[in-house]
Amino acid sequence: MTFAIDIRNLSLNYNDFTALKDMSFHLEGGKIYGLLGRNGAGKTSLLSLLSSFRKPSDGIIKIAGEAPFENANIMANVAFIYEKDYSDETEKVKGMLESAERYRPNYDAEYADYLINIFKLPLEKPVNKLSKGMQSALNVTLGLACRTPVTIFDEAYLGMDAPTREIFYKELLADQERHPRTIILSTHLVSEMDYLFDEVLIIDKGNLILHEEYETLASKGASITGSANTVDDFVSIMTQLSEQQLGGTKSVMVFGYLTEENRREAKQKGLDVGPISLQDLFIHLTREED
Repeated sequence: MTFAIDIRNLSLNYNDFTALKDMSFHLEGGKIYGLLGRNGAGKTSLLSLLSSFRKPSDGIIKIAGEAPFENANIMANVAFIYEKDYSDETEKVKGMLESAERYRPNYDAEYADYLINIFKLPLEKPVNKLSKGMQSALNVTLGLACRTPVTIFDEAYLGMDAPTREIFYKELLADQERHPRTIILSTHLVSEMDYLFDEVLIIDKGNLILHEEYETLASKGASITGSANTVDDFVSIMTQLSEQQLGGTKSVMVFGYLTEENRREAKQKGLDVGPISLQDLFIHLTREED
C-alpha cells in the first residue's frame, strides 16, 4: 500500500518566526525521498506537519487525498521515527513492540522478530537501559516493521555505528522492494545515504529550493579528474563546487550540464568524467553568502 503526498502553499509560523514559507510539492507513493537541509532549515517542522504533530499556519497538506491533522485513518498509516529521549522510558523493548503491533494495522510481527535478531535487541531490557546504539536500532525496527504507507525517519539512526547503519540501509531497500511505501529519510549523512534516494528535496531557510529525481540531479554536474593543469584549464569557466589534489592529480566537482562535446573534449585531454557528489551539491546550494 502506498500513499501520495500533496503539499500546496504550505507555511508554518512560530509566533514571529516563519519556519516554512509557501512550500509546494508532490510525492508519489512507493519511492524513497531524501530530505536534506542544514540545521534549522525547517526539515523537522515539515515532518511534524506530515505526521499531524501540529497544524499548518497556512496552505494544504493531503496524504492519500485527505488532510492528516486529527484524521485517525491517516495518522495510523503515518509513522514518524525520530531520535527520542528515552531516559524516562521504563517500558521494556518487548512492550514497545507489542504497543506498535496493537496500533499499526500493517505491523509485521514476524519481520520484527527477524530485525530483533539481526540488531540483537534484548526484549526484556527496559528501553532507558539500552545503549544509544540499541535505542536507534529499536527506532528503525519499529519504523520498518510497522510498514506504514508513509514512513518517516528523521535522523533516527544516528546512534548506530557504521556497520549497523549499513544493515539498516540494506533492510530498508530490501523491504521497500517487497512492500513499497512512501519513505522519507531526513539526514545529514548525505554521502553515506545518497544511493538510497529515488528523489531528493533540499530545504534552506524554510524554502524548498530543489526537488528532483536523484539521477537527474546527478547529471547536472560532474567530477573532472586528471592532470592538475589540464583540469584547471578545462573547468576554468565552469561553476566549481569543490576540489581535491594529490600530487599532480586533481579532481574538481563542477555544477552545470556537460554537453557531449564537453565530454569528448575531456576524453581527448585524458580527463576522467564522473558523477557529481550530492553532498557537494547540497553544500553549494545551501552555503551562506559572504
